[in-house]
Amino acid sequence: MLYSPYTIRGVKFKNRIVMAPMCMYSSLHADGFVEDWHKTHYATRAVGQVGLIILEATAVQPQGRISAEDLGIWSDDHIAGLSEVVSLMKLHGAKTGIQLAHAGRKATVDGDIQAPSAIRFNEQYKQPVEMSLAEIQETVNAFKEATIRTKKAGFDLIELHGAHGYLINAFLSPLSNHRNDSYGGSAENRYRFLSEIIDAVRSEWDGPLFVRISAEDYSENGMTTTDYVEMAKWMKKQGVDLIDVSSGALVPAKIDTYPGYQVPYAEQIKKEATIPTGAVGLITSGLQAEEILKNNRADLVFLARELLRNPYWPYTAAKELGVSIAAPKQYERGWI
Repeated sequence: MLYSPYTIRGVKFKNRIVMAPMCMYSSLHADGFVEDWHKTHYATRAVGQVGLIILEATAVQPQGRISAEDLGIWSDDHIAGLSEVVSLMKLHGAKTGIQLAHAGRKATVDGDIQAPSAIRFNEQYKQPVEMSLAEIQETVNAFKEATIRTKKAGFDLIELHGAHGYLINAFLSPLSNHRNDSYGGSAENRYRFLSEIIDAVRSEWDGPLFVRISAEDYSENGMTTTDYVEMAKWMKKQGVDLIDVSSGALVPAKIDTYPGYQVPYAEQIKKEATIPTGAVGLITSGLQAEEILKNNRADLVFLARELLRNPYWPYTAAKELGVSIAAPKQYERGWI
């Protein structure tokens, strides 16, 4: 099943293997621009036969970068480099995604950083400034403008980064959102920022749309998977196609990690919200990935660090499962 195709809104992935977004911190010479590293890194995973490759968190505003070395999509000048990366990945049959992001209170760039409330992540991070209503709308519009640029660059898919303590995630959780206006308090109000972003993106984008979430805050009075089931239902109504289910990193917390530790969260959301999900988190073998899919625990398998270790993991997993997959013509001699 790992090598069966999967189609969303007319976009067909040749298999169920997804490269999860991972920051590369490699835009070293100019603000947010693609460099040679990105062209090599992403194209190599496409050669390795990954079905869908999602670029790292790409900032919709300069102050929304996790680091000063992150990719950006806040300017039309970024389009050409991103388009080149897209072309290189598509050359080898991969579908292409981009994760649109804003780091919020976890940004480490110079100047003021923004958050729903003026609560820092921990003592090592800067004190954020509580966003005004005008700044919230500016950011929603920044996601819309980034969507237009995404389309021009030729991507097949958009993922919104609503996880790991970054801006959207910080609005969703009561641990980081202490607002007393229409963007804080109730679950509906805390969801409003993401809701407006989804609507803004959908106004310009009719392709596949994913949202990455942190299903568990691992902290008292924080968000749980059950809380996200309700929000996933709202996302589905707004046209979100799949929930990419991660966890943690909203607040400092101890997490018991082990192979597949986040898969139950993806399974619960898939079944209770009746929406497709992606499973991620210490998934390293073909057998493990196949079990997740065969037992209907998720629809796609997202790999992160394993694809840093082995860009040809789809070939390795196919051998493990006894499946033959097409090899790049240049590699046929080695993949027989």
